Amino acid sequence: MNPVNPPNSADVGPAAGRDTGLSARRRPIIEPFKIKVVEPIKLTTREERVAHLKKAGYNAFKLRAEDVLIDLLTDSGTSAMSADQWAAVMRGDEAYAGSKSWYRFESAVKGIFGFRHVIPTHQGRAAERILFTTVCRPGHVVPSNTHFDTTRANIEAAGAEAVDLPIPEGLVPAQMHPFKGNLDVGRLEALIEEVGAERIPICMLTVTNNTGGGQPVSMANIRAVGEVCRKHGIPFYLDACRFAENAFFIKEREEGYADRPVREIAREMFSLADGCTMSAKKDGLANIGGFLATNDDALARQEENLLILTEGFPTYGGLAGRDLEAIAVGLEEVLHEDYLTYRIASVRWLGRHLTEGGVPIVQPPGGHAVYLDAAAFLPHVPPLQLPGQALVAELYVEGGVRGVEIGTVMFGHRDPETGEEVPSRMELVRLAIPRRVYTESQIDYLVDVVLDVWDRREGIGGFRFVEQAPVLRHFTARFEPLYEMKT
Repeated sequence: MNPVNPPNSADVGPAAGRDTGLSARRRPIIEPFKIKVVEPIKLTTREERVAHLKKAGYNAFKLRAEDVLIDLLTDSGTSAMSADQWAAVMRGDEAYAGSKSWYRFESAVKGIFGFRHVIPTHQGRAAERILFTTVCRPGHVVPSNTHFDTTRANIEAAGAEAVDLPIPEGLVPAQMHPFKGNLDVGRLEALIEEVGAERIPICMLTVTNNTGGGQPVSMANIRAVGEVCRKHGIPFYLDACRFAENAFFIKEREEGYADRPVREIAREMFSLADGCTMSAKKDGLANIGGFLATNDDALARQEENLLILTEGFPTYGGLAGRDLEAIAVGLEEVLHEDYLTYRIASVRWLGRHLTEGGVPIVQPPGGHAVYLDAAAFLPHVPPLQLPGQALVAELYVEGGVRGVEIGTVMFGHRDPETGEEVPSRMELVRLAIPRRVYTESQIDYLVDVVLDVWDRREGIGGFRFVEQAPVLRHFTARFEPLYEMKT
């Protein structure tokens, strides 16, 4: 596959299928699993949804999950676990120290990631807190391709500054590029020259780049960033929560990797770094858990001391033995290439149908979500009237679909000198697809809901904050519409 041009989404969805080699007919890419347990979904009326949304302060985070029909708020912790994972749960060893489950978990992580030290945590943000509390001080600067919400908050809580250095193409939603998640290496070198390597305790690279549309990072970029960091003595870490999806994109799009197993590609990615943080709630296919990994012996001792203070003993780290078991199995299953083929094709299929309907999205579709370009969807709504938040509200009212705003609500901020609101560089709405959860017909329904909102977009207005927290405000803020919503 051409490493310069990403595959055309019209050619790779479930309906496109794969060539069997026996005929000209192409068969659909099917779910590589069968459904064993089902959970009923409650259907609601538009009037009920309007009432639920108003009660929630027009914040999708505050909705009751039972009042949501298609829940795309996040892909974190929302995966359906496999029969093998549930079987592993039953053998969970709940010993406080040195449980058998810990050793199975540690073996799985080391076998894939290759780092010497593995520090378990209850989820990814706990690993971030331990890492940044240990290495960051006031005046420090932490560069990344793009920091996500909790990563940025934990860096800033330690008194450091989080700096985003995406490539220019990563800030243009409609522009096609195979690796829009890449970090701008030239800007990284300029930042080091400007502030000095001694002020940069760590460089992070998020794979895939969640904030920028779930876009992958190339192996060449990982290698180039690592080389710059080593030249200046800066530790280099990966935020690895969607590492398997990133490795699959490298296999598809980067020259020289088409015939390499995804597991081997993932191991090469981590061999170029000094450590990683991981939320196992994504590509660990588990409902809770994470870890921090490093090759630095002295740093690992400091991190374990903080772990004991805030999370738990180093052989459980805030997790039950059954959770350690589920993650150990999930980390192996997520590297199955039939699963990854289905996973990436499903997201592309959604993106293709929305694009054919005229809906502006981040192109090409990412690995775990389709991102609606709210600024292009609602061009008449200015950024400070929160077009992404308006779009989230309308999707819920229209069809019970819960997405999440990734724009000025999540990443805007108040100017410290003027107190005025500064908008985000992009206004997006993420439709994150839980792993192994929804069927094709449910995604068909989602497409219809988005297209119905698109058809009446000119009648949609903006929102304003009613109240907000000083940090991570998107989780708890309350809003009100600046227009009369259709009921």
